[in-house]
Amino acid sequence: GLVRVFEQSRPCQTSFYSHARIMLMSDHPIKSPRKLIEVALPLDAINVACAREKSIRHGHPSTLHLWWARRPLAAARAVIFAQLVNDPGYQQGGGFKYGKNKKEAAIERKRLFKIIEDLVLWENTTNEEVLERARAEIRRSWREVCELNKDHPQAAELFNPDKLPALHDPFAGGGAIPLEAQRLGLEAYASDLNPVAVLINKAMIEIPPKFAGRPPVSLLQSRQGAKKKELDLEREWPGATGLAEDVRYYGAWMREEAQKRIGHLYPPVEITAEMAKERPDLKPLVGQKLTVIAWLWARTVKSPNPAFSHVDVPLASNFVISTKEGKEVYVQPIVESDRYHFSVRTGKPPAEALGGTTAGKRKAFRCLISDVPIDYNYIRAEGKAGRMGQKLMAVVLEGDRSRVYVAPTQEIEGIAAKANPTWRPEMALPDNPRDFKTPNYGLTTFGDLFTPRQLVALTTFSDLVSEARERVRKDSLAA
Repeated sequence: GLVRVFEQSRPCQTSFYSHARIMLMSDHPIKSPRKLIEVALPLDAINVACAREKSIRHGHPSTLHLWWARRPLAAARAVIFAQLVNDPGYQQGGGFKYGKNKKEAAIERKRLFKIIEDLVLWENTTNEEVLERARAEIRRSWREVCELNKDHPQAAELFNPDKLPALHDPFAGGGAIPLEAQRLGLEAYASDLNPVAVLINKAMIEIPPKFAGRPPVSLLQSRQGAKKKELDLEREWPGATGLAEDVRYYGAWMREEAQKRIGHLYPPVEITAEMAKERPDLKPLVGQKLTVIAWLWARTVKSPNPAFSHVDVPLASNFVISTKEGKEVYVQPIVESDRYHFSVRTGKPPAEALGGTTAGKRKAFRCLISDVPIDYNYIRAEGKAGRMGQKLMAVVLEGDRSRVYVAPTQEIEGIAAKANPTWRPEMALPDNPRDFKTPNYGLTTFGDLFTPRQLVALTTFSDLVSEARERVRKDSLAA
């Protein structure tokens, strides 16, 4: 039965694993009361907290990496607590008696439910008073189990009342379970087969405890010129607050350095009266300089029509860039003789915007000017000949409460064209046309997948990581 639960219950596997391991290690029966999770849980409160957690991003581990199948922190916290706390109901068998009568057990269970209901609230994630109440219950239940098994031949090894059992999660993924185990006072061990998961768990579970309670090494550097009294060197840095201060300091330094080195390639966009002439939504923003969130590009090939062979035809499956109801935005190509440019429109997109430049499954795409079909063989041949280009369709800006979309200008495209990467990854992409399509179109190396400006930015940040590491080393020695 225990093995069956282990196989079927992923969130519960770790505690059951530890319990199963103890039972397999010993020939002597273990006296263990039923756990709260085996009897009852305040599921409504847990479900509400889990649903709310999906909308929270600031301060959430998911901001490190949006790991698939991430367990909600509230659920992990509640499940670990309920697996370790004994149910107060009366029970006997296996040579022991435990618990209270039905009426008293119901009252006690209600008290434990209140702890769980407080525990799962996002606001209480770092509330020490709430967490300590939960830890106290876990310690109390563990001491009860140790007392029941004090005559066990391996009691000194397996049932030390002063040392809680550790939690092992061999497939930790996004790390929700071991993270919450640590929060509840357990020693947690986490691993995974996926290197990204291993990195996430190192950042959340392995590294912070090593620096718990220690001041930031950047303290002297961040307050240069301050007097000793102003430094407040005697201040306490509980938990990982000192480490967090260092992360903020060196992260800010990297950002400032990146701005100095490549900021000219990422200028803000000023909303002009000309832009707002046909866009009432832009009129309140005239004169403001907004930060660019994204540039939306389309791959292009020369038109196969000899009369328009100079035209770079965009290969776009559609021209819709925002589908949010009431805030739809789309790109409209404006054709003028044998030239075209893109304009950004608001409102429900017309049928031609939904279709982009596609021309059906077999014909692939069509020329924006002459409507001549452009099949895949032609596109692949152009790509392999190095004649595939790119065209900027729209620019996404950061507004006060929502995104702002504007049409590209020659100046914006010209800035992107100035990027000149000094290095590009020349490693060949997998030669597997069935599963990896880009080599069919002449994009044969990893460097081909990025724009020149992206390569400049990625190289700059890679260099800054190494430089930041040396600064950390130097500052830690000085501190």
